Order: sequence, then structure tokens, then C-alpha cells
Amino acid sequence: MSQREYHIVVLGSGGVGKSCLTAQFVQNVWIESYDPTIEDSYRKAIMVDGRQVILEILDTAGTEQFSEELYMKTGQGFLLVFSITSMTSLHELAELRDQIIRIKDDMRVPIVLVGNKSDLEEDRAVSRARAFAVSQSWGGCPYYETSARRRANVDEVFTDLCRQIILKDMKDAQVRDYDHRDRRRNQGGRDSGGRSSGRRTRDRNSRGGKKSDRSCTIL
Repeated sequence: MSQREYHIVVLGSGGVGKSCLTAQFVQNVWIESYDPTIEDSYRKAIMVDGRQVILEILDTAGTEQFSEELYMKTGQGFLLVFSITSMTSLHELAELRDQIIRIKDDMRVPIVLVGNKSDLEEDRAVSRARAFAVSQSWGGCPYYETSARRRANVDEVFTDLCRQIILKDMKDAQVRDYDHRDRRRNQGGRDSGGRSSGRRTRDRNSRGGKKSDRSCTIL
């Protein structure tokens, strides 16, 4: 069986730790310093519930705006990342999430809300309860707190998102298969009805002919 490939997009404000989170997941390394204006893409094969898949992960630059719509069109799942030390970074995700829903025209888009930098508890500005309430207002999407520095919950957020994508992919395939079978049944019904109508017409003509013969005989 061929491996399925899924496209994940990591979105959030600059400096929330998107690159560190992605690098830890893909390469198991901690990036001490990086350029937040540079975006990058990664590939990684993982096992999810006994199924091997390939993830194409796009780590977006927080300052880039013009390409966001393209990312959202091509992405199948989204990590929306904020820093627990910045309430502003959480607020900015609401607009991104609304934009994703609008562009995808689908309320069931796989999304995971990620509160990064959980190792900076003393600088926390966003409570767990507040972040969880946001995730619930988004239709109950999963919420995780991660530390890219300590590699806490890093694998979990990507695995959870991938699991959502797989489930949605399977459901969409079932819907497509059902629609296809339904169209075939409807087409078959129309064809069968046409043939049946033809037989009834021929039968009536045949019976009509015999009646005419009997009338001539009586005369």
C-alpha cells in the first residue's frame, strides 16, 4: 500500500516558536537562534495508529502576509501556535482561524491550538483555562501546551493533527463513494425505466394489432 502524504501548515505570530517546534519534531534539535522572517518546509514519515504517512510541513514566517491564502488553500491541517507569554499572540490566531474556515469553506478543517513556551511558566500571560476556552469556541479543537526547548508534547501535537487529517480523509472518501454509487443507481433507474417503457409500448401495439384482427374476423 502506498504511503499517503499530508500537508501541514504551522501558523502564528513571529517569535512564538513555530520554527523551534517544527525543528524539534522533524530533526530532534533545539534551535537557539533563527531568523523569524524565513519560512521553510520539512518532510517526515511517521506512524499513526499503525498507518505510515508522510508529512509535508510548512513552517511559515510570522511577518509574511501575502502568501497566507495560498498556504491555507493547499494545507490539509493547521497548527495554530501562540506563546503562553503573550496574550496578543493568542488573539491574532482568531483571525487566522476565521480566514482558514473561509478559504476552505469547511468548518471541519483539522486544527490544533498550541500554546508554546510552557517552560516559561513564570512569564505566563495566558492561563490554561483561557486557552482551553478559545479551543472550545472553535468547535472543540484540541489544545496542547508545548515546550520546544524541552521537547514537551511536540510529537503529540503533530500526531493529533495527522490523526484528524486521516479521519477527515476517510470520511470524505466515504462521502465521495456514496455519491458515486447514488449517481450510478439513479442512472441505472433511468435506463431501466426507459427500457421498460419501450416494452410496454410494444406490448400495447401488439395487443392492439390482435384486436384489430379479431374485428375483421367478426365482420
